[in-house]
Amino acid sequence: MGLIPFSWLPMEPAAAATFTGGIPPPFPAAADNGAAYCIDPTTLLASLLPPGRQPAVPAAAEAARRRQEEEEAAAIRLVHLLVTCTGAIQAGDYSAAHGNLAEARSILAVIANSTGMGRVATHFADALAQRLFPAYPNAAPPAPPHTATAEQYSHFYDAGPYLNFAYSTANQAILDAFEGCDRVHVVDFALMQGLQWPSLIHALSKREGGPPRLRITGIGPHPTGAGDELREVGIRLADFARSLGVPFCFRGVCVDQLDGLSKWMLKIVPGEALAFNSIMQLHRLLVDPDADPAVPAPIDILLDLVTELQPRIFTVVEQEADHNRPPLLERFTNALFHYAAMFDSMVAAGNHAAGGSSTCSLAEAYLRSEIFDIVCGEGSARAERHELLGRWRERLARAGLTQVLFGPNEVRLATAQLISATSFSGDGYSILECAGSLALAWHDRPLYAATAWRAAGGGSAASAVAHDEWRDDGRRRARNGGRESYGFGNLAIV
Repeated sequence: MGLIPFSWLPMEPAAAATFTGGIPPPFPAAADNGAAYCIDPTTLLASLLPPGRQPAVPAAAEAARRRQEEEEAAAIRLVHLLVTCTGAIQAGDYSAAHGNLAEARSILAVIANSTGMGRVATHFADALAQRLFPAYPNAAPPAPPHTATAEQYSHFYDAGPYLNFAYSTANQAILDAFEGCDRVHVVDFALMQGLQWPSLIHALSKREGGPPRLRITGIGPHPTGAGDELREVGIRLADFARSLGVPFCFRGVCVDQLDGLSKWMLKIVPGEALAFNSIMQLHRLLVDPDADPAVPAPIDILLDLVTELQPRIFTVVEQEADHNRPPLLERFTNALFHYAAMFDSMVAAGNHAAGGSSTCSLAEAYLRSEIFDIVCGEGSARAERHELLGRWRERLARAGLTQVLFGPNEVRLATAQLISATSFSGDGYSILECAGSLALAWHDRPLYAATAWRAAGGGSAASAVAHDEWRDDGRRRARNGGRESYGFGNLAIV
């Protein structure tokens, strides 16, 4: 099976450590030594700066050097104030928290907003203000919508290689699993605008012996306005499939949360090769670690359904971050590290793309909604419950799923081609590998991790048991219910 010819198109059409029980460790993370959240602001700031960054070029004036030193000192003070403010909120000392936040806002005025640190600190300060003053609408910037809009998602798609990494790794695993099958069915847990599927349809159209009959079931929320986004996306995909001669059928299913899916909604047909696809969705089904174990968690309900239907492949991409801990200070500090790296990488990407600064700025709304959810939400009100790869491996294995290792050649090559085809290959992005899993990293800090799984009867020839250790030699850098169905394309309407 060949590789999918990926390109970044416009919007059209820990190391050496092991876990017990044979489950590989996650990508590198800070050790949990009980004092991990007594953060040295200098250490935090240093971790956010790309290696080798110099204060000023030799030809710069002394004033420029001093200005940079002042900004770095202000940034260190700012990080300290934000973390201290969060600790005061957790302790219930709201007067101290208000004072810390007021001083932080004054420092933000002297930090360049063109830097990743300046931008991310602004969003975290706004989120802390929203948490401190929820009953006073004019005291803090308005909170973003709980869920990202389609427009925000599209700008995030354009702002960097994050979604392209997710789509390319998942599509390659699906393509491999479908090899030799003449009827294939993909269930996408979050269809959004369907940006993932044109490249898969194109690859299937080039398959030796002709393309298979492809069916895509797209999951999405119930429409809130006059438009029917699922149907519109289905029509666009059908038109694209028709242009390539791929027999195609689309079905839209509306559920407000994925644990509301039922087997009958998916219209599984015997003999079809089945694939489930989840791009940054499973973490929304998690609950607090200390939740009542007698109540089935939404994630367990969905994974039970996946296991029951025995797919040939189940592709999962999640944020490689640790934001599902109840203590606010711990959660805040982890999020500050993660999103500082995200914003730094996004700024670098925007600096090398035409109109990139505008796209980068618009894409911030997507990440801002995540930051507000992590900082302001508690209990059932919190949806952005990101966890590290090691915990996902444990959870998926307990559900009866077996990891399918990403191939050492095809997927790494495809992902390397994806990044090298953009303007980001020399700007600090890299692909990390751990026991058959892949991560998109910024200066070796993993941002998103991709894995593939199958059920016991899924029939994937590529499955294997993951190794217990990191493979350093494998690391490679590279610059409420269903709705009636409707079909489009070469197949009859169902």
